[in-house]
Amino acid sequence: MRTAHPTRTTAIALRGLLLLALLAGVACSTPGPARPKQAETRDESGFVITEEVRVGGGARSDFADALELLEREEYERAIERLLEVTEAAPNVTAAHIDLGIAYARSGDLEKAEASLLRALELNPRHPVAHNELGIVYRHMGRFGDARQSYEKALATHPGFHYAQLNLAILCDLFLAEPDCALEHYQAYSELVPDDAKAAMWLADLRARAGK
Repeated sequence: MRTAHPTRTTAIALRGLLLLALLAGVACSTPGPARPKQAETRDESGFVITEEVRVGGGARSDFADALELLEREEYERAIERLLEVTEAAPNVTAAHIDLGIAYARSGDLEKAEASLLRALELNPRHPVAHNELGIVYRHMGRFGDARQSYEKALATHPGFHYAQLNLAILCDLFLAEPDCALEHYQAYSELVPDDAKAAMWLADLRARAGK
């Protein structure tokens, strides 16, 4: 089955989690409530998301623990820690996104959906939340909803290559819409030209479509 590499689909959210943990450490040294900070999240291709966050120092260790657990694929323990994080810092989008990812990886798609929808309540334009929600909907068999989620990610962040690839795969394998698949495979390949697998899928689709 074609799918984006599991570690790559979560890379931005996880790095955002780490960055927010560091911001929490900064907040610890300042008396009084934490002031909003501009958190910049960058992935290996150079794609950047910047958002304002407010994190108290008490959540720092929980963020760090959750990041490590997610990277080790210990999802049940990660869920426990992330629930503590979302209780201590309920308005931090990245925590809800990573909680949704952990729920999805553990097989609880309904809770994953709820966590990602909460993230989108906090930041309706967040491409990672829309992308991960699209993945959840695809696993639920809700292909139309998955498409809408990927398209919402791309509407505000056209360079978000994760959503480009996931939408291409959805159109290719689940919706049987080769023109849609071709458009987004091409867009993804322009953004990530070194992905040999995607280049192979694009060539295969062109051959099947006679293009």
